[in-house]
Amino acid sequence: MEHTNRSLLELARGGNDAAWSQLVDIYQPLIASWLRRYSIPAQDAADVAQEIMTIMIKELPRFEHSGRTGAFRSWLRSVTANRVRQFWRDGRLRPIATGDDDFRMMLSELEDPNSEMTRRWNEQHDVHVLQHITLAIEGEFTEKSMQVFRRHVLQQRDASEVAKEAGISSAGVYQIKSRILRRLRQEAEGLLQTADDGEV
Repeated sequence: MEHTNRSLLELARGGNDAAWSQLVDIYQPLIASWLRRYSIPAQDAADVAQEIMTIMIKELPRFEHSGRTGAFRSWLRSVTANRVRQFWRDGRLRPIATGDDDFRMMLSELEDPNSEMTRRWNEQHDVHVLQHITLAIEGEFTEKSMQVFRRHVLQQRDASEVAKEAGISSAGVYQIKSRILRRLRQEAEGLLQTADDGEV
């Protein structure tokens, strides 16, 4: 994808085809795999995920990011819960080994912003998106820099240990971390939580 100082989300909202493709590549398998964890058959999960992507493409240009942490993932969680509920009401979805009451409870938890299920949704979302965005930008940095970044930031290994393995100074590790995090923040703006140290 062409280097730009606009985020992936902003580019997609502006109609950039490559950004749309990247968002679909990130989110469709994430949503399908997440639904399968909650007793939804693989084919139904794939169908729901595809419909959610259709809604995302249609509605995203009108999505206004509130600036609050997790606004996009909350919006997507709400869309997911609504589509799953509609599939179920239409008789197009048959949960595996769960009764209607259990499934109704699962949907209520998914809709509740303070539930344990929502906390897991947020965590899984951020890990998955971070991994994909990291892969998308790795061609902009040397292989050695990406190795240093993964070991120090993603694997949370001590900077001095990583520096020794890479044959560079600890300051060099922090410089690499800073450059790559800056680029990740730029690419993932609006998708992930942002922080000054270690998070995107």
